[in-house]
Amino acid sequence: MWTKANRSSVASELVDNFFKKKLIVPVSTRWNSFHDALSRITDIPLAELNTVCTQFGIKCFTDREYLFLKEYCIVLKPLTVALDILQGEENCYFGILLPTLEILMSRTLALQDELKLTASLPDIIVKAIKVRFSSMMDNKEALLAAVTLPKFKLRWIREEEKKDMVRAMLTTECRGLSLEDQQPAQDHKNPANSTDDFFSFEEDDCTYSAETEVMEYLKSVGSELGVLSQFPRIKAISLRYNTATPSSAPVERLFSLGNLVLTPRRNRLSSERFERLTLMRYNNFFKNNTAK
Repeated sequence: MWTKANRSSVASELVDNFFKKKLIVPVSTRWNSFHDALSRITDIPLAELNTVCTQFGIKCFTDREYLFLKEYCIVLKPLTVALDILQGEENCYFGILLPTLEILMSRTLALQDELKLTASLPDIIVKAIKVRFSSMMDNKEALLAAVTLPKFKLRWIREEEKKDMVRAMLTTECRGLSLEDQQPAQDHKNPANSTDDFFSFEEDDCTYSAETEVMEYLKSVGSELGVLSQFPRIKAISLRYNTATPSSAPVERLFSLGNLVLTPRRNRLSSERFERLTLMRYNNFFKNNTAK
């Protein structure tokens, strides 16, 4: 059906007129395209689907096949959402990885009761995730990156023993910070051009112990990154471990964007000019998204 609708204009018009929507064709370079394509198929009633199959001269769907596709899309839906989160470019830090995986596994297992033909699929998916990310589940850097994001803290951890372990790990990390690590670099201002220095006052020494800071941070309200400004040790740890992104998708998008800049008609671009044009194009992409 995908092949006929994609290669034949007559078949494509038939699909548009009958379904009032186009079929999505899977693309190998887009991770979720196969799920999206099957979801579009299962959104169509079986009778209408088989009517078009008959006109195309292809085998019709059986009730069992149609039910299998519906269950397949239900089971894979949490995975597609997790992939979209991890391959995002806005506020996607290394600390998002473990909470996303934990929630993905719990939501996938919760679907078992409503499945018939694919009841074993959630267990298989969760097992594959644990095998694939076995080196990350108890990784110190990944745990600290997650717990120092105010959006997550310890909320994503279900086991109390693991919560205590991560809390102790964060406290130990805070104790090991030097004074320079806790204090961000200050902007140097010219006294002649600013009156701020004239009214500068010595701040009271309100430093907290590492244990107190961790306790106050975990009890704090708010999920924005600005919350970290109240906790200098936590902020320093978050900046240290949340520098990496959990996916290579942004880099792949950058390469795709490079093909739009380096066209056959612009084959004499120097490396420096190509780099500047790509940077301008990419920054413009972020600016437009932010404006929306």
